[in-house]
Amino acid sequence: MRTFLLPALLALSVPAMAADYVQAPGSTLAFAGKYQGEVFVGRFPGFTTRLSFDPQRLDGSRLDVTIPMATATTRNPDYDGEMRGASFFDAAKFPQATYVATRFRALGGNRYAADGTLTLRGASKPVTLTFEWTPGARPVLFGRAAVPRLAFGVGGGQWADTGLIPDAIAVSTRVVLSPAP
Repeated sequence: MRTFLLPALLALSVPAMAADYVQAPGSTLAFAGKYQGEVFVGRFPGFTTRLSFDPQRLDGSRLDVTIPMATATTRNPDYDGEMRGASFFDAAKFPQATYVATRFRALGGNRYAADGTLTLRGASKPVTLTFEWTPGARPVLFGRAAVPRLAFGVGGGQWADTGLIPDAIAVSTRVVLSPAP
């Protein structure tokens, strides 16, 4: 009897592992702001996401996002050239941004917050992503964050004027996930 009891007790004491996911087709990562009072919207079509997540065991969760900055597009060639250039993303010098979150909080219902670090243009700062989780065979994470662009040196020099472009840039994502191989 003891030989069966010990493995059973050990199995109960091992923490449950979060499910591992990778980004699937149909995912989007977008940003929006204003330039001289007019709204602009852009996307990062080349981003990738890996997620370990279990709503019942948030302490084992992790979110990793990689964003190739040269893929940023507003579909306006004038904006895109300036945005990818040295004054904004400086994609030649800083080819990618990353977001890594290891602290997750339940906000009620299917809403959560991921407290993480955004690294952009060589600066690493805390950013919280709030998101809704839709479970299933292909779960969906729908999230939003506000990024203070000036804290990352995005839009320096003449572009630092928050009357031209406000400091807070809205970021939204819809990540369709599939189980990691």
